[in-house]
Amino acid sequence: MSEPGTTVRPGPPEEAGEAPARRRIRRSTILLVALAVVGGFAFATVFAYGVSRLSARSSHQVQYRPAGIPASVSTSLAYLMQLSPVPHHPAPPFTLTDQAGRPVSMSAFRGKTVVLTFMDSHCTDICPLVSREFIGAHKDLGAAARNVVFVAVNVNPYHNKVSDVASFSRAQRLDSIGAWYFVTGPVAALRSIWNAYQVQVEAPSRNADVLHTSLVYVIDKNGRERYVAEPTVDHTKKGASYLPPGQLAAWSRGIALVARSVTP
Repeated sequence: MSEPGTTVRPGPPEEAGEAPARRRIRRSTILLVALAVVGGFAFATVFAYGVSRLSARSSHQVQYRPAGIPASVSTSLAYLMQLSPVPHHPAPPFTLTDQAGRPVSMSAFRGKTVVLTFMDSHCTDICPLVSREFIGAHKDLGAAARNVVFVAVNVNPYHNKVSDVASFSRAQRLDSIGAWYFVTGPVAALRSIWNAYQVQVEAPSRNADVLHTSLVYVIDKNGRERYVAEPTVDHTKKGASYLPPGQLAAWSRGIALVARSVTP
């Protein structure tokens, strides 16, 4: 799994149904472009955040506190996660089928905080790492976990059966999360949802690697997008994906902190 070029999010659809490279392609530019359409204070704060983050990475300046980040999230953790607040727009709706064959709709999660990402049901790169982060986040949430659901939308158009997402969920132990939903469906419905959440997917053939944007959204109990984070991955000289244990643990803690910050 990797991140190709990006596109600006269209309007919400109708309900439908860098040793090795260190970091994958960043999403800062697309987020700024998307927010520019909205204008106003939200764009100004995230623009300042993006500029300060890029400046700090290039010249090792002191990291400035990003605007709009939950007080519980440290500045260094916010930078690690490339965490950004987003305008509180309704999360694009969808209805798909989860790993148990049950219909799942975004609207059904009202009253809960949703941690939403996009995974390849046959991924061997960053998706297993994000899976570990999700499992860790669920544990870190403690009692608050009862008010948080974890959702992944399948990005593999060739392996989009319920059995595919069920197999991945079992292999990655995602079923250990009480409220875990790996949803899939017809390719046309999936493409509509990828576009709505500004996730670009390139799947040249059944046996080729699926390249896709990696994002984690945190959506509040009213179904509004609140934050977006950008999972990262390192690679060994042989190309194997990994993250240092400390970063994996930090990501888990960060996801839990952000989710808790918007959880009733």
